[in-house]
Amino acid sequence: MFTIAQLNAAHSRVKSGADFPAYIRDIKKLGVTAYDVFVADGHSDYYGDNHFKTSSAASHEPLILGRTVDAEQFKKALKEHQQGKTDYATFIAMCATCGIEKWTVFLDKMTCAYYDAAGNEILVEEIPLERK
Repeated sequence: MFTIAQLNAAHSRVKSGADFPAYIRDIKKLGVTAYDVFVADGHSDYYGDNHFKTSSAASHEPLILGRTVDAEQFKKALKEHQQGKTDYATFIAMCATCGIEKWTVFLDKMTCAYYDAAGNEILVEEIPLERK
């Protein structure tokens, strides 16, 4: 199965949201079937076949999540990030401010779902196979 080192190598090539489709292709080739990214500390849980799971370490100092979800501001900032206008640190801080607890990427469905702390689905997007 895949290792955190392999996943980190793939993630190191991501400079903005515009690089996300290539990253997804890379980790799918490694055998990742889904993963969760937790906004509060940046750690991720990665899943593979046969109930395989591995987790990364926290990637930043703890962030405090907003108590209420600002879905409109989140969608606006997400679009900017996907266009390459913000870096990852800016994006994850914005998620916290807007009340996003985590996102889950489902590689079989090629979707990314964003959730609040209560587990409510805030937004689901299809992952494009190419940059737009």
